[in-house]
Amino acid sequence: MNLVSFLPAATEMAFALDLGSQVRAVSHECDYPAEARQKPVVVRLAVDLTGLSPREIDARVSRQLHDQGTLYHIDEAVLREASPDVVMTQNLCQVCAPSGNEASRALALLRPPPEVLWMTPHSVSGIADNIRELGATADRETRAASLAESVEGTMTRLTRESRGLPRPRVFCLEWVEPIFGAGHWVPEMVEAAGGVDSLARRGSDSVRIPWEQVRRYDPEVLIVSPCGYHLGPARAAAEKLLLEPGWETLSAVRNGRVYAVDADSYLSRPGPRIADGARLLAHLLHPDEFDWTGPGDAFAAVST
Repeated sequence: MNLVSFLPAATEMAFALDLGSQVRAVSHECDYPAEARQKPVVVRLAVDLTGLSPREIDARVSRQLHDQGTLYHIDEAVLREASPDVVMTQNLCQVCAPSGNEASRALALLRPPPEVLWMTPHSVSGIADNIRELGATADRETRAASLAESVEGTMTRLTRESRGLPRPRVFCLEWVEPIFGAGHWVPEMVEAAGGVDSLARRGSDSVRIPWEQVRRYDPEVLIVSPCGYHLGPARAAAEKLLLEPGWETLSAVRNGRVYAVDADSYLSRPGPRIADGARLLAHLLHPDEFDWTGPGDAFAAVST
């Protein structure tokens, strides 16, 4: 079975299910595991965002979507060469990967047409369901069931272990210029980790949050996790918040609890490492109760 992935999270799922040798082409953003970087690239950005600030990226992406209706270019020659039996894509976010009509138009060129797995989760259980669906499609049911149960089991265990602990006010930023709060599965992760993010939208799209609303909310823990950013760019983005009016009055700032997080690995990709992301959040919210034994470049305290 030939698999093509338009989606980094789907690529991670495929490799976790021991399907890496059957993945014939991937998105330019598919960087985990390392073997995925050796695959032919079938999806690339249609615009150059190199060197742009978060505000400039937001403006450029918005203009591209308004003018062209898509942010991505699908290489039809690579797609035909891959000869996919199954294509994994999404219809959740126009910014995350090819979605909706753009993916359908490219796939309509293939004969015979491949099966399409639309991975569009809004929750942790939805992510687990996507794992099971890929397993059923690619004859990896047992392995997929085990992986999905591990993800859901981690959430259940963290929820139980954090019960009774103080629940700090948390604000997870998914973008900094303009400011976006968290959506979809991230609020669920915060809750399991023993916090509460009242500015988040559980199971729904993230939305812009006025800075004044953040000031009134006064988070006790501030998680800067821009969607699509690894730790280095996330730290640079976090430093832009220091210029916001009243920054120094926030409880999270006064108590030194502002953290930049590798969102691309642990929060924004709806794949198997979401379970690691929940454990990471538990450590940041309750460091005396939960250890972090994962990679050292998963997060960093931000100098305030």
